[in-house]
This record gives sequence, structure tokens and C-alpha cells, in this order.
Amino acid sequence: MARFVVLVIDSFGVGAMDDVPRVRPQDLGANTCGHILEHLPTLRLPTLEKLGLMNALGATPGVMRPSPGASWGVAELMHEGGDTFMGHQEILGTLPRTPLRMPFSQVIDKVEAALRAEGRKTQRCGNGPYWLLVDDAVAIGDNLEADLGQVYNITGNLSEKSFDEVKAIGRIVRQQVEVGRVIAFGGRLASTQQLWDAAETRDGTYIGINAPRSGAYDDGFQVVHMGYGVDDSVQVPARLHAVGVPTVLVGKVADIVNNPHGESWQNLVDSQRIMEITLDALNRQQSVFICTNIQETDLAGHAEDVDRYADRLQLVDRYLARLMEAMRRDDCLVVMADHGNDPTIGHSRHTREKVPVLVWQQDLPPTELGVRTTLSDIGATVCDFFGAHRPENGHSFLPLLKTARNRHD
Repeated sequence: MARFVVLVIDSFGVGAMDDVPRVRPQDLGANTCGHILEHLPTLRLPTLEKLGLMNALGATPGVMRPSPGASWGVAELMHEGGDTFMGHQEILGTLPRTPLRMPFSQVIDKVEAALRAEGRKTQRCGNGPYWLLVDDAVAIGDNLEADLGQVYNITGNLSEKSFDEVKAIGRIVRQQVEVGRVIAFGGRLASTQQLWDAAETRDGTYIGINAPRSGAYDDGFQVVHMGYGVDDSVQVPARLHAVGVPTVLVGKVADIVNNPHGESWQNLVDSQRIMEITLDALNRQQSVFICTNIQETDLAGHAEDVDRYADRLQLVDRYLARLMEAMRRDDCLVVMADHGNDPTIGHSRHTREKVPVLVWQQDLPPTELGVRTTLSDIGATVCDFFGAHRPENGHSFLPLLKTARNRHD
């Protein structure tokens, strides 16, 4: 009986992908981890240092150093751009497809008609393109933090509308559009005027609410991610269910990945609470796959707040040490990210970066995993670990770990 934990530190990339000059020039020079350490050179993350974070970074901009005993690699993004939703689908074994790109302005007529048919009040806002204000408390428009045109946001003032109502509006939108993701979220705002004040236009084509500026993340934040075209039957949770292994999803991953047969801790943002739930899930299960997302790092990246990002990393680092203490010899831990979000690069959107893959087992000798060409290699390794059928995408690196351990034993 063994347990496998994947901890995704959301947005904690270790350097721009090689294709960035061609596909995302705005991300040239991005390095979330490296630039945080450059700005805070005395920052020490002892657990992540032990796990090989600096090995994966390939540089030493601060006091931390490579770990000679680490098992580590880096993984490239197979999905286009740098997207949390598709990043997690990829981690759990989905083969990424080319996403639809369509400004909200191209579907506003259809969406508005559907909302009015359901008895919703709508108001077009802006000077063209337009965003929609629904029932005087909920804004609909382009997501300005992800790749433009791939995601629509439904941003609610939860002081005026319940989150259930915001989700109901989101479901109406989801039924009318084919972009990869619709995000329904909100927080308690002092006034809906905060949504108006945070409205922005990009490239003369995209318009939406700047989520960090709106204050939606600050008080009572709740969120649900509504995806399109993802086949969960070929992902890790379904593969593991077929062999009797339960899956526990904690944090944002529970909001965006379907886990009908497992345990999902949704609508959680606080990192300490998320790590406590993860530790508890490990301690009460004899055989389990746990995937946890730490979202507050990503929120700090969007806010371009280096100090807040570092604070959340320090908290996670402390809990990682506790998690490792609770793990048995046959258990396995992977610490990774899903993309970058460099708070120093000059924009508040995700950055297309490769990510660290840090692996730990008791008595595992140093092992280099190399450059993994897709995040799905983690999902494939999880399935291999439990003897389940491989997911749709990815190649297991479990044989590398077994070979290293057998040589050591």
C-alpha cells in the first residue's frame, strides 16, 4: 500500500520556454523563480533547496545552492500559452489541443440573448468592444490574465449576488460559447463600482475586468472553472478508479479537474488550509493519489507582488517538510508547477516557462530526470506507480526511479 502526492505550486516557473521568442515575445526573459531570488537574495527555502529547486533553476541568484542528493528534472509545456486550466489537464494526462481563440465581442450577442431569455437584466458597458453587466452585480468579459481570447470571466460582487447565482450565470455563458474555459468567481466588494473601475481594453479587441484590480480576490473569494472539450475518462483519476485507488484533489485543481469518484476540496485559496488538508488526507489513507494546487503564488504573480509570492513559498516550504516526515518508504512526492507568472516582467499575465519537477522518496538516491517534453509525464508516472492503465498522454519516469533505487539497494 503506497501513496503518491503531487504538489503544484501554481505559476512557479524556472525560465522561459525556448519557443517564447516566436510564440510569446511578451514573455522574453521570464523566470519566475530566478527573478524572485534576484530580488530577495537572502530568501531561503530549505525544503525546496533539498529537493533540488536550484538544480532545476540552473542558476544561483541568491543564497540557495544545488542539492547533490536531489532527484530532479524540468518539464516543458505541451499546451499552448501558459494556462492553469490546461496545465492541470495536461498534468493529469490530457493531450493538449489547439485552443479556440475568440474575443468576447464576437459572442456577446449570443450570450446576451441567452441571459435575457433566462430573465436576467443585462447592460453593455464600454465604448466598444463591450463587456456585460448582469443584474447590476456581475461582469462578463474577456479574461485579461490568461492568453487573450481563450477564457471568459464572470466576475461577481458577492455582496450583491450569491456565488450560486454567479455560477448559474456562468453556466448560461458556458452553454453558449466554445472557448476552453469560462471562470465564474467573485468576492465581497464594497461596491459594484469596483468592477467598473477595473474594466480594461486590450489591443482594441478584448475587454474585461482586471481581476486583481477589482478586489474580487481580497474578501470571500470563490471560484469555479468550467471547461470545454476535456475527456476526463482518459485522465489519472479515472485510470486510478479503475484499479481501486482513490484520488483526492485539493485547491484549485479540484475546481478545474473532474473527479466524480474521488474526494475534491473545492473553492479553497488559503495556502495553510490547503496544506493542512493535504497532510490530513495523507495521514488517513493507506493508498491514495493526492494532487494539491497552491493558488496564492499565482495570485501574487498576477498582482506583481514579489514579497507576497515569497511569503507563500516560505509557508509551503515549511509544510513540505511536515509532509515528507509523514511519508513512508514506498510513498512518492512530486513538487512542480503548471506554468510561470513572473511578478517582475512588467505585465500581470501568466508567463510561458518550463517548470521544475522535484521528486522525493525515502532513500531515493540522486536521479536526473532530464527535460520532460510534457507535464503529462507526471500523470503517466502516477498511473505506472499504481499499476493503472496509462493516461492519454505522457511517458512514465518511474523506471528511472526504480533503477536508481535498485542500484542503491
